[in-house]
Amino acid sequence: MPQFRLSEAARLLGVSDDTVRRWVRAGQLTATDDAAGRKVVDGAQLAGFARAQAVGFEDPSAVGRSARNRFVGLVTEVIADKVMAQVELQCGAHRVVSLMSTEAVRELGLRPGVLAVAVVKATTVVVETPEGNR
Repeated sequence: MPQFRLSEAARLLGVSDDTVRRWVRAGQLTATDDAAGRKVVDGAQLAGFARAQAVGFEDPSAVGRSARNRFVGLVTEVIADKVMAQVELQCGAHRVVSLMSTEAVRELGLRPGVLAVAVVKATTVVVETPEGNR
């Protein structure tokens, strides 16, 4: 079973080491000692905790869709030529880039600072693990 040191858990959760230590002291996360005597959190527990802690920005559109991968964020950059455009959104900790027509950018009013939703419908998702995680 994978285990993560408290500092690694903090980086994965996007918080400080002190925050993770407070969660451990409060009993929200369980830490044990590894073979070297360092505090670690079980990977499965950390995954469940991360899911429970995940707070996304509420999707402003009232449209039902089959796509489940929806990322709400702010447009940070638009690079457009006469025909095509590259639109970059910052959705929490994630950068999402979309290529679309310049006409679509104009129609949607996309420019830096605009709230937008990136909807991803993919039939292929590649999952990788770091070396030694097997």
